[in-house]
Amino acid sequence: MFFLFTESMLFLLLFLGLGLLAKNNSLIIAVAVVILLKLFHVDGRVMEMIQSRGINWGVTIITIAILIPIATGQIGFKDLVDSFKSAAGWIGLLAGIAVSILAKKGVGYMAVDPQVTVSLVFGTILAVVLFRGIAAGPVIAAGIAYVLMQGVALFK
Repeated sequence: MFFLFTESMLFLLLFLGLGLLAKNNSLIIAVAVVILLKLFHVDGRVMEMIQSRGINWGVTIITIAILIPIATGQIGFKDLVDSFKSAAGWIGLLAGIAVSILAKKGVGYMAVDPQVTVSLVFGTILAVVLFRGIAAGPVIAAGIAYVLMQGVALFK
């Protein structure tokens, strides 16, 4: 019973409560899975593997979801060509490129500066709870933080 009152478990239970309060199923499921892993004393190597590879797994699942309309024929080459006939299409292309670059930089930045990871995760959880955001934020936020820190470094 003592394991329920560790700092990490209380932290997770706080996030579970916030997820329930915000009615955010993604957060609820994620926290519940982590709590179950902890309760069943899942090997530390498994936790480390999930931590190190989880973002890539998530990106793969998102990519699969994005490709489904192509596979089902809902989106074809005509749609691709038509998308470049509008400003929104070009802005979408540039935004996609920018976010991808920021996410790449963000993953690297989180690896070299663990301190920022805590703030990013907490900020993402707050955004999920308070603004009904989506938890894809930490990687992009880390990329933005990386770019901003590069700017700060220029003035040192």
